[in-house]
Amino acid sequence: MSLWYKEENRGLQIDLKIIKAFDFWFPKDEAQRVLWTSTIQLTDDYMNSLLGHAVPLDQRALVSLSHNARALDIYAWLTQRLHRIPYNKPQFVAWAAIKEQFGSNYARMNTFKLRFRKDLKLALSQYPKARISEDLNKGFILHNSPPPIEKTAVSMPKRLKY
Repeated sequence: MSLWYKEENRGLQIDLKIIKAFDFWFPKDEAQRVLWTSTIQLTDDYMNSLLGHAVPLDQRALVSLSHNARALDIYAWLTQRLHRIPYNKPQFVAWAAIKEQFGSNYARMNTFKLRFRKDLKLALSQYPKARISEDLNKGFILHNSPPPIEKTAVSMPKRLKY
């Protein structure tokens, strides 16, 4: 992946490999079980990034929101974003940006706003510590908030099986 930082007049090239190896087994006959499990081995850089930056999600919230894809997306967006906002430096997100991310298929902004507000309310019911307020008809102000589940030290295997 290549990035260009216009303000600094510099470029950056990043190698974003996330999988070191994989071993998939598919049955020849759908009625027959596979004898060996499939495995994926993640690169050390990617695994360390997951361990260092992953945000734990509340399983109860995921189950509760599983019937509403947009509410689930909003919940995931807020959980990964709110705790990274600096204290005393709220961030403003305009309706246009929210619509681009969560409702690009809507032709009318007012229809999208109605549905987004409803789904946001549902997502916030599962993330009560989220601090977000609406600047009416302009967008939302996001404030630093604790993640829904506090991070704990996790020891993950280098080889994950699926």
